[in-house]
Formats: sequence, C-alpha cells, structure tokens
Amino acid sequence: MSDFLFAILEIIKITIPALLVFYTVHTLMKQYLEKQYQLRQLEYQQGRKSESLPIRLQAYERLSVLCERISIPNLMLRLRTSEMTSSDLKAAMLIAIQQEFEHNTSQQIYVSEQLWDLLQFARTDTVDMLITLGESVPKDSNAKEFSEKLFKYLDDKEVNVLSKVQSAIKKETQLLF
Repeated sequence: MSDFLFAILEIIKITIPALLVFYTVHTLMKQYLEKQYQLRQLEYQQGRKSESLPIRLQAYERLSVLCERISIPNLMLRLRTSEMTSSDLKAAMLIAIQQEFEHNTSQQIYVSEQLWDLLQFARTDTVDMLITLGESVPKDSNAKEFSEKLFKYLDDKEVNVLSKVQSAIKKETQLLF
C-alpha cells in the first residue's frame, strides 16, 4: 500500500505544478488574445472612420448648400420673373424647396438625428411662412408684392432658422476633427 500511496503522491507532485502552469498560460493567452481582438477592432473602426470621413464631410457640405438654396432670398433670385403672379412665385418656391429636400434626403444617414430634425423643422418653417404670407396677398397680384412682403417678414423676424441650421452644421462638422 505504501508503494501505491507513494505513486499517488508522485503523480500529485507532478500534476499540481502542471495544472498551475496550464492555468497561468491559459489566463495569459486569454488576456493576450482579448487585447489583440480589441486592437484589431480599434484598427478596423479607425479604418472605417477614415473611409467614411470624406463622405460625411460631403453630406455636411450638401446640407449646407441645401440651406442656402431654400433660403427665401436665394429662391427669389433663382425663380422670380417679371411676369409671375404671387401665386406662381409661391408655387415655384414650394416646389423648389420640396425638390431640394428630396434631392438631399439620403444625407440624413451621415449626420446626427438632432441635426436632421433641425433641418426638417427649418424646411417646415420656411414652407409654412410661404403659405401663410402667400394667403395674405391676392393670388393675381404681381410677384413683386409677394416678394416685398416676404422680405419685410424676414427683416422683422428675430430668428432665422436656416442660419441656426447652418451653425449647427458647422458645430457638428467640427466634432469630426
């Protein structure tokens, strides 16, 4: 029996250090592989960011141009002709705003949800203003009368929502760098 007990003690003397070495190596390898995975994941994310940065910047540029193109003064410069009536000008402006917005709708995937909501609010505010002021001018009146009413309203208005959107675009763009 003593030989048997001696053999078991010898096996235990060999097994315990081996198990400790195995556990230590396993723990170290696990930590090493986790760090390597995190490093690869970080490299991948940085690669994606560097690839997507030009696209995101282009989206901000396009939305900035959208704000400029749907501003009332720019719409009037592009659309108003001498033979237009006020209802013709209002309709042309509303169509132009809708087309510009539809043309840039895909840009929402590259900007924050708050910025996109602000842009939608600005569009709605501009459309509502055109409709409201358009109703206050006779339909068959000259487009010049409608234009003057729009300019007066814009001069009296304290906050220009489109310029607020432009500022928000600039701020969000600066967060990229």
